[in-house]
Amino acid sequence: MAFCANCGSQVDGRFCPKCGAAVNVTGGNVGAAAAPTAAPVAPTAAGLTENVACALCYAVGFITGILFLVLAPYNQNRNIRFHAFQSIFYSVAAIALGFVFGFIGIITGGWTLFLLPVFWLIRLGMFVLWLVLIIKAYQNQKLVLPIIGPMAEQQAGQ
Repeated sequence: MAFCANCGSQVDGRFCPKCGAAVNVTGGNVGAAAAPTAAPVAPTAAGLTENVACALCYAVGFITGILFLVLAPYNQNRNIRFHAFQSIFYSVAAIALGFVFGFIGIITGGWTLFLLPVFWLIRLGMFVLWLVLIIKAYQNQKLVLPIIGPMAEQQAGQ
């Protein structure tokens, strides 16, 4: 039985099932494995762990949310689907809120001294919430937002 020189797990074929590194078994010594090739071989399984994929769902808003819903190994995981849907719904809500404040600014004839600080406080709060969502997803904790969280759970459950 050969062992991977990269991660140490048992290898039956030419590639390590754990890390995907190429294993070159020498003819004379079956138990020894040569060092991996110079160019790293891409893993055959999903390249990201679940917590990293969940955190990356929030990285670029609805774009990465849709991306993780489309990519094959990730769209089969219920937890990743939940974070992807919550990221999409959160991004759409943030964009809609921006349009609402823009519309209010147009109606009032420009930003008044009251609306501008309120707008920036809400944007700051949404930014902090976005960071918290990323951190919680990376820590394998599920933060369900009040209105969009149950919708995301429903969509992810199918």
